[in-house]
Amino acid sequence: MEQIDTMAGQKRPFVPLTTIFLAYFTVGLTAFGFAILQKLKRLVTSRRWLSEEEMNEGLAMVQLYPGPIMINFTAYAGYKLRGVGGALMATVGFITPTFVLMLILSAVYFNAGSLSWVQSVFLGVEALVVGVLLNVTLEMGQRGIKGKFQAVIALAAFAAVLFKLNAVLVVLLALALGAIFIQPQAGAKGGRETAVSPTSSTTTQNWRGIAIAILVVIAVAIAAAVAAIVLDSDVGKMGLSFFKIGTVAFGNGITILPLIQSDAVEASHWLTMKEFADGIALSQITPGPFLIISAFVGYKLGGVGPALLATFAMFAPSFVMTLIFTEIFGVIGNNRAVKGALNGVLAGFVGLLIAVLLQLGKLSLTSPATLVLAGLAFVGVRYFKLDILWVFAGGLLIWGGLLLVGLV
Repeated sequence: MEQIDTMAGQKRPFVPLTTIFLAYFTVGLTAFGFAILQKLKRLVTSRRWLSEEEMNEGLAMVQLYPGPIMINFTAYAGYKLRGVGGALMATVGFITPTFVLMLILSAVYFNAGSLSWVQSVFLGVEALVVGVLLNVTLEMGQRGIKGKFQAVIALAAFAAVLFKLNAVLVVLLALALGAIFIQPQAGAKGGRETAVSPTSSTTTQNWRGIAIAILVVIAVAIAAAVAAIVLDSDVGKMGLSFFKIGTVAFGNGITILPLIQSDAVEASHWLTMKEFADGIALSQITPGPFLIISAFVGYKLGGVGPALLATFAMFAPSFVMTLIFTEIFGVIGNNRAVKGALNGVLAGFVGLLIAVLLQLGKLSLTSPATLVLAGLAFVGVRYFKLDILWVFAGGLLIWGGLLLVGLV
């Protein structure tokens, strides 16, 4: 196989852009739930495209800046392989299958959702979402609340939601407080103060070429944001909302849910709380990145075009930041203030998630049967480590049986 030299003097296989696209398209079509990150990692290491060390470094890096980790990690691997073109092919390949599936499901939902039997089915789906989200919230709490100060931030974030404060401001405040007050000591347990090597562009491109390519990507993202402003409509406001969320939100897809709920449900009323819950469910049962719920919101406002805008706006900021951070990670990777900011914002997201969980539970858990179904989903993912797809498939079979015999 043809090899290329990296700027660090390493040898790496030359991978065609079409091969990158098809490889990530396959993962996007077949990978579900919280195992996706490991599948993304194995995709590259099993083919010897990148080393285990490079992928571990990337996994550490993508947690240090905003955006959904799965998309960040995908763009990182593609960028290391073939620069900006590789990052684009990997990201588009990964997102495309779930985007198309979400368009189909959204069309069915918004055209048939008023039918009584569909509403009955989705009541069970919503209960399953609550059970799964309860497990995620507990896991986030275990990772994000490691001291009294993190607990205070989480409690303050929860209170902020109750008093209808802007969720983005809550996140920014948590970032600032974490950077100032929660800086891990060098060598401290859990501080992750491992040495990192400087990352670099993956080909023999000069720095000027790399900078120009990144600037072009930034210009495209800015142009899309300006177009959203010019639209001066709900669709334009939605696009700006997702650009904003993609710029400030950290963590996996579920941790970003409170920000989407704050804008799409509470502030702008693009979705009802029930539609939001059902959108979460559809995002769970489709493969690929969870935040494809953005396409669900966009479709509700105007069909395919707004769905495409919402998806682009959700993922474009983190894509741009991945290109930049891959080049500078060696400089900031061990910065204590950066890691403190991350600790602070994760604690804040725990409080935000608890608030979302309570609101979804109030909406969905309306009978003993829904409580039992949510409990089964929780036990399945937490103690039996079942894949999300199997949890929803099994839960819907149980719920369907109860509906058929008239027990719910």
